[in-house]
Amino acid sequence: MTNSFKPIARTSPHPHARRFDWTVVLLSGWMVGGIHLDAWAHHRVAEALESFFTPWHGVLYSGFLALAAYLVGTALLNWRRTGTWRGAVPTGYEYSLLGIALFSAGGVGDMIWHLLFGIEVGVEALLSPTHLLLALGGGLMVAGPLRAAWARDQGAMGWAAVAASAYLLALLSFFTAFVNPLSEATGFFQGARPADPGLASFTEGMGVTSLLLYAALLTGVVLFAARRWRLRGGQLTLLVGLSSLLTLAVHDLFWLWPVTLLAGLLADGLYAGLKPLPGGFRWPLFAALLPSGFTALYLAALALNGGIWWSVHLWAGAVVMAGLVGWLMGFAYSESDSLEPLEQPLRG
Repeated sequence: MTNSFKPIARTSPHPHARRFDWTVVLLSGWMVGGIHLDAWAHHRVAEALESFFTPWHGVLYSGFLALAAYLVGTALLNWRRTGTWRGAVPTGYEYSLLGIALFSAGGVGDMIWHLLFGIEVGVEALLSPTHLLLALGGGLMVAGPLRAAWARDQGAMGWAAVAASAYLLALLSFFTAFVNPLSEATGFFQGARPADPGLASFTEGMGVTSLLLYAALLTGVVLFAARRWRLRGGQLTLLVGLSSLLTLAVHDLFWLWPVTLLAGLLADGLYAGLKPLPGGFRWPLFAALLPSGFTALYLAALALNGGIWWSVHLWAGAVVMAGLVGWLMGFAYSESDSLEPLEQPLRG
């Protein structure tokens, strides 16, 4: 089968590519952290809903400006050095410049939207068109180190690419918070079972939906990294742990962080332990055990911290269904050799 997705190796025009990647990672953390800080304020500080001009927006947009200035400034310096726009943008960061334009349009549009229609509340804040435009632009910006690693065709995944993957998973979790088990969706599982049978059935369905959606997000991002690059020990733990920490901080659910760290350790363990298996067995099994393991750990943590009202039939079935979602994704990956990782041993 032709490896139609194999990237073409190119040399970054930036003389210090690794330093450049890490600067982008740090500035991306400023911006992504500002997004989550603003969400935290919407949950905890009443003043956050009164105006567009808040300290929380200040952190978010200053982070954006710092990252945008660094990316655009580097392109301009390269252009002045080479005299041509071809290759002025460091390899993998072309779409980051598009992200700047989209984020800028979203920011201006968001201010106008607030003036015309008021401040969004609850789920509508996640689905506002201007906020979704901000999400798309921000995602393109912070994914630069990940695209750069792909374009350079490196066999091993760098830590900067891991951090960029964590930011992407955090953004995906952020904009699905209304059905994300790491958000206030814990109400789908804990407390008293609703007395109304219809409401109870609806709540159970929403709980299962949240687990299956996160299973797809988690497995998709982790499997992409595991299938594309050779991974070092601890990289999947960092990916899952960092992304979940940002999500949990918004909702003050830090007690769930050990669950996600264990899920990250499980991912690292599965990646290493299943390595002897052929790809056709390895990846579906990896992709099934990771989300089912997370779901089991998550429900166990809820049961130990306040209890859950779900029956054994429901929570056991949710664990199996989460594994099935992952298995289907892993099976799709195993059928293609386009992302087969290199198997040479790592150095250092």
